[in-house]
This record gives sequence, structure tokens and C-alpha cells, in this order.
Amino acid sequence: MPEIRYQERLYPVAPGQSVLDALLTAGVEAAHSCKTGVCGACMMQATSGTVPERARYGLKDSWQRQGYFLPCVCLPDSDLTIARADGAATCAASIGAVERLSPDVVRVRLVCDTALESRAGQYVSLVLGGKLARCYSIAGISEERELELHVRRVPGGQMSGWLHDEAQPGDRAEITGPYGDCFYVAGQPEQPLLLAGTGTGLAPLYGVIRDALRQGHTGPIHLFHGAATEGGLYLVNELRQMAETHTNFEYTPAVLQKDGPIENVLLARLPRLSGWRAFVCGGPAAVQVLRKKIFLAGAASRDIYADAFLRR
Repeated sequence: MPEIRYQERLYPVAPGQSVLDALLTAGVEAAHSCKTGVCGACMMQATSGTVPERARYGLKDSWQRQGYFLPCVCLPDSDLTIARADGAATCAASIGAVERLSPDVVRVRLVCDTALESRAGQYVSLVLGGKLARCYSIAGISEERELELHVRRVPGGQMSGWLHDEAQPGDRAEITGPYGDCFYVAGQPEQPLLLAGTGTGLAPLYGVIRDALRQGHTGPIHLFHGAATEGGLYLVNELRQMAETHTNFEYTPAVLQKDGPIENVLLARLPRLSGWRAFVCGGPAAVQVLRKKIFLAGAASRDIYADAFLRR
């Protein structure tokens, strides 16, 4: 039976048990969220021993070389010595401001202690007290090392509840990441861009749009944002103002209870998508349907970038 050495103590790992579950079973307070290898919130560093390839999948090459891995999907074959993911993969931050955007969505501005190599549209894991971790997409980045996040209140959610009700400027937290490839890459400024999402799936799309416009994208940019009710839409006035300022940007809000699924709204406006680059964000089921519909409408699979949200 493999053993894990963590903070000078040994923990046995039962057959079929992940490193994270072994630590949690032993009462160790380890940061985690999805427990499926998607969010990256639990990332740790192996200082000795061999980590299975699956536990390193999706991490940046530089992180893999430093021994970073995802303990939630790590089923070790031999003993490991591990540590928290400090250093290049983690930075300390403070709350800069919290602004209400709708009855259940706030804009959180985080000020990082050091520069974070990230792109608008990627996501980070926000860690509070070394154990509570949730992932949020980056809606914007400023030169002052400031990240913008959009956080929807999740009923009973510890992190979203804290950010909505208790967080104050100066409160401290940690950031791990960034992760994901849902961001704008320059090089084809004339290519039409399609962005579609629901709820706070708007956050990464909002970041991608502003990044594309900042880098001088000249092709059409069309955003479809859906919410179950009209009250679920947010940043409506700001996005309409962006559409007035930038002639190549078009914004289509949709109330799903009235207008139907977001993919139907999208395809009614843009039935043929050959040559388009698409960015899709939202819940896993919605993302899966959108990806399929956009592909069937003609977009190449290599040009469809997706970020499926878990409970955040």
C-alpha cells in the first residue's frame, strides 16, 4: 500500500483511493472543489516519487517539470512526498472591491501581490483559509495586477456567500492557476468570432471580447448571452454601449424562458458558421449542446473553445 508523506506525517493510500481522498479521510484540511481533475483547486507538488501521467494531464509543461499534479485524480503506484502548490503556481492576493451587478451576481476585483501570467477567459482557483477553494473565470486583467471575477450566489455556497455578504477590501486570499485555453489569440484579425454562454458564463466571454477589441480584431464579433429570466442578465447597458462604440461587435441578450434555448437563439441569427471561431461557456450540459450545434453549423472543431462550469 503506497504512503504519502505530507507535512512530516505519513498517510496510507488504499487501493483505488486518490491522494486527495486519503488526506481528507485522515482529517487533513486540503483545498479542493470538483474532485474530478477539472478545476485545479487541489493542485499540489510532488517533491519525491513518481506521479501517474493522468494526475498531470492538462497542467502547463513548466508546472509539470516542477512536480505539480492534481491529487484528486492521482492513484499512486508508489510512495510520494508532497507539499502545497506554492511558488510559480500560486500567488497571494487581496480583495480590491466587490460591486453588485445583479441581484445574485457580484463583480470581485482581486489585487495580486505579484504579477500573474494569465489571459482573460482563463480561470483561477480562489482559495480561502488554505482549504476552501472555488474556480472562477477571469473577466478582465488590468496592468495593476488586478483580476476581475463575476460570482453568482450559489444557495448554501460557502465561497459565494462570503464574497457576496462578508468580503471587504483588504481581505486576503490565495490564487492558484490560471487554467484553461478559452482565451483570444491574435493572428487572424478578420476571422468572425462567436461567443455564447449563460449565467456567469458571460465572465470569460466578456474578457475575450475586450481582449480581442484591445488587440485590434477587425472581423465580426457576436455575443449571445442567455439567462432564465430578464433579471438574470447583467452588464446589459455596458455591452450595448460597447456595441455602439465598436461597429464590428454585436450583442444579443436572450431570456431563455421566453426565447428558448440559447443555441436556438444563436442559430436563428447565424445558421451557417463555417470559418467562425467560437467560444462557449456555461454549465456542462449547455456547453455540450452548444459545441455540437456550432460544429454541425459548420465551425471546425479546432476553432471551438469551451469552458464548462461546475458549481462555482
